[in-house]
Amino acid sequence: MKKKNRQVTIMAFAISCAILLAGCGKASNGSYAAGAAADTAAAAPAYNSYATDDIYAGTVEIAEEKMADMEEDAGESGEVQVKDTSRKLIKNVDLSVETEEFDVLMQTITDRVDKLGGYVESSNTYNGSYYYGNNNRNANLTLRIPAESLDEFLSAVAEISNVISRSENVTDVTLQYVDMKSHKEALETEQKRLLELLDQAESVEDIITIESRLSEVRYQIESMESQLRTMDNQVSYSTVYLYIEEVTRLTPVKEQSAWEKIKTGFGESLYNIGNGIKNFFIGLIIRLPYLAAWAVVIVIVLIIIKLFRKHLRKKTTVKNERQKEEK
Repeated sequence: MKKKNRQVTIMAFAISCAILLAGCGKASNGSYAAGAAADTAAAAPAYNSYATDDIYAGTVEIAEEKMADMEEDAGESGEVQVKDTSRKLIKNVDLSVETEEFDVLMQTITDRVDKLGGYVESSNTYNGSYYYGNNNRNANLTLRIPAESLDEFLSAVAEISNVISRSENVTDVTLQYVDMKSHKEALETEQKRLLELLDQAESVEDIITIESRLSEVRYQIESMESQLRTMDNQVSYSTVYLYIEEVTRLTPVKEQSAWEKIKTGFGESLYNIGNGIKNFFIGLIIRLPYLAAWAVVIVIVLIIIKLFRKHLRKKTTVKNERQKEEK
């Protein structure tokens, strides 16, 4: 009889949890609340309700309502007004630049990133090679810039370098963020009720059942908190993938007239010819030790061949003389 009363108590509490979760997820989230209540009572180990479409139906509706609230002040043109600033936007920028002063540009960019409150996430620098006559350096940087200072940083880079290419990508994760936050709040409510139920449990079997479900809920809460923190970081700090190349002459990026193209092309041809001749002699001088070593080897081989042929002729002569004497 006592065991039966405990089961009634558990079922009653599960039903109250279902009602509470239904209120959090509105009418369309009733399937999630019922599933959570049933799993609380039965403590099924493989609780995968959060992966189903029915579970997300309620929180998606909540997210859409919040999105609608952000846009309720939009005019007849449909443009979002002040409340649009609460959107969660992830911005990524790919930027390729070239410079004639590599060290100066690298230091200037690093200082500007620090000044704006950002940081260098990764850096890969190639210092060039004099062996092949090409000492041009380049660098690949991944920079995290505060979102509100992104335009200022990009303008500063454009002023101190020659921008070759630039592409931007903006991802709106507002709906996903609100959806995940709603799930987290529902799980926290369930966690609170499970703790209260754990205090009322009397048998070891009930305690193990409730603690098993409580562990699953806590794991899901921690996972969602980690995802929300990552999303907040991506929104707060825009990512800039910056490629810097050192050049001896900057590439023209503005549109040129026919005469300007001819003039620039002719100048480039002369420059390339001169640069090619210079690199040829540089490479030749660099390889002189190898050439000298091969020359010595070739001379030694020729001397050996000459001595061998001389010895062979001498041997042939002696043989001929002996044949004459025998006759």
